[in-house]
Amino acid sequence: MQFDDDARLDTSEVEDVRGSRIPGGKATVGGGIIGLIALLLGVFLGVGPDQLGLSGGGEDTPAASSSSAEQVKRDCLSGADANSRQDCRTVAVVNSVQDYWRGEYARRGGTYAPASTILFDQRVNTACGAASSAVGPFYCPGDRRVYLDLGFFEELRTKFGAGAGPFAQAYVVAHEYGHHIQNLMGTLSRSQDGRTGADSNAVRVELQADCYAGVWARHATSTPDESIGRPLLTRIDDTDIRDGLDAAAAVGDDRIQERFQGRVTPESWTHGSAEQRRQWFHTGYRTGDMAQCNTFR
Repeated sequence: MQFDDDARLDTSEVEDVRGSRIPGGKATVGGGIIGLIALLLGVFLGVGPDQLGLSGGGEDTPAASSSSAEQVKRDCLSGADANSRQDCRTVAVVNSVQDYWRGEYARRGGTYAPASTILFDQRVNTACGAASSAVGPFYCPGDRRVYLDLGFFEELRTKFGAGAGPFAQAYVVAHEYGHHIQNLMGTLSRSQDGRTGADSNAVRVELQADCYAGVWARHATSTPDESIGRPLLTRIDDTDIRDGLDAAAAVGDDRIQERFQGRVTPESWTHGSAEQRRQWFHTGYRTGDMAQCNTFR
């Protein structure tokens, strides 16, 4: 995966609160077994921590020094920065994903409402409640923001056995923005009926977000960035797509359950199997058509 070295990154789409704590935030989810359970429930779930039962309680956490916050605004200026730094790469992927959906909505005669990404560490306060890094990446429909602790990518490799390639990380970001598209279209709420299982709406919502991530990947190298008039991403090769498929499979319910509880229980699935997740990401990438992402049929 390669970005145009000369491209200018739009850091207004990413807010960096690493190194600081949000005033009024609640320290509710810790490490250990509670954090592990939260991680298993929350990774890529697409709903806020309040809906996972993880918000409330705790004490207000005062704001700390912001000297290390907003690094992206200071350091992530160009595509060259994105090619050399993980946080800058996240900015570039967010830019690319939103450029694609902005253009897709315009093509369909609509207007895309952007969502910002919040980079945090340890804990963060959101419109969906407070959460710790143990929850994993998530999208909060209450404030239309994606929340991401960059340390998760190391856990994706070490705990879930996924590859560490840059595109595996891009898949995670694109998946969360898939939830934003679902929120705009009114389909995200279908996952919140309290049901689990291989045929549940919760699984279908997750698989659709995987498919939307694949659709973006298909068009990423041909979607022009408004600031430069050419694609921000200049190369996605077969190795990158394999990394994306590998990451999708690594967070399949069957893989996670086998790894952490030693058995597979399909009746409790919320995300879909490894093969389903690979299949739907590939469907989006192969067709490049969001209309082919109807996992509810």
